[in-house]
Amino acid sequence: MENFVVSARKYRPNSFETVVGQEHITTTLKNAVDNNHLAQAFLFCGPRGVGKTTCARILARLINTPKDIDNAEAEKLNFDYNIYELDAASNNSVDDIRSLVEQVRYAPQSGKYKVYIIDEVHMLSNAAFNAFLKTLEEPPSYAIFILATTEKHKVIPTILSRCQIFDFNRISVQDIASHLANVAAQENITADDEALYLIAQKADGALRDALSLFDMIVTFSTDRHIDYETTIKNLHILDYDYYFQVTETLLQENHSKCLSIFDEILRKGFDGQNFIIGLCEHFRNLLVCKDASTLDLLEVADNVKEKYHTQANASSVSFLLTAMNIGNQCDLNYKSSKNQRFHVELALLKMCHLKSAIDLARNGELKKKVV
Repeated sequence: MENFVVSARKYRPNSFETVVGQEHITTTLKNAVDNNHLAQAFLFCGPRGVGKTTCARILARLINTPKDIDNAEAEKLNFDYNIYELDAASNNSVDDIRSLVEQVRYAPQSGKYKVYIIDEVHMLSNAAFNAFLKTLEEPPSYAIFILATTEKHKVIPTILSRCQIFDFNRISVQDIASHLANVAAQENITADDEALYLIAQKADGALRDALSLFDMIVTFSTDRHIDYETTIKNLHILDYDYYFQVTETLLQENHSKCLSIFDEILRKGFDGQNFIIGLCEHFRNLLVCKDASTLDLLEVADNVKEKYHTQANASSVSFLLTAMNIGNQCDLNYKSSKNQRFHVELALLKMCHLKSAIDLARNGELKKKVV
């Protein structure tokens, strides 16, 4: 039986061209290598799962690869002995850094550079940081340091001033969904666009998290097909159709049906606060659909955009803004409420009668103008 390899490892990029969503960084690093403008120290910072360590490994391999050979020959070369990785989360003492500094004194036996990748560098102690300062500022010509961290604010200023800093972005939902579609195609797995967008949204900008969720849902699906229903069940996500139904009842001022839908949501095990947060997000998406210039802010599949567009045409901007304000106040006071279910229901009842209140206020303004 063949050993299973998780997608995050199997499809880890091995060149800057295959890194997802970090073009501003990969282009700069590639030009630095091509033009031989390499700094002695780099600091890669950003959220988890966006490619910091991956880019560090690609850069480490690329700077030791001669420019006059093709890709096939480059694959045969092995400069692994020139690349040293240190996990600062578990090697954060002064002695660990002193040991590293001792290694830096020896030139590489093959290749041009020795590259030191220090992951989670913010975990180093202050004493370890101070022991590292001189070597980081004036290393031998053959030594390059690549530091990676998710918490740049914890790295002391004297270290930051000695590094060339690259800030990695959260990967967009569109880019993650496209990458998941490519992975699914290579694995002979069929997937609904809606399902891939849900996974991408749940990953919150981290491609590694998205691939882990993807693997989990593929394991659950026996027919090698990822559909929308299976995805929302596994990720415990509230079906967006509920938000469309609730909004429809609010526009119709049908408070009885609205409360019945909310009761059904609670009986399915969803939290009232998560529901109200999701409803506010739904209102925000409807507002985004009101203007073609902001339509790109709607990160959903194309067939879902049609649903949003249809309901947005039936909703006034005044209704959406006021409903979002009510929902936001409900979210802020949810934890302190003694009766949390009633707290959400009261917010829904207020939203239910917004249309009448807005019409009444508008008629009052018209009467004043006539008088």
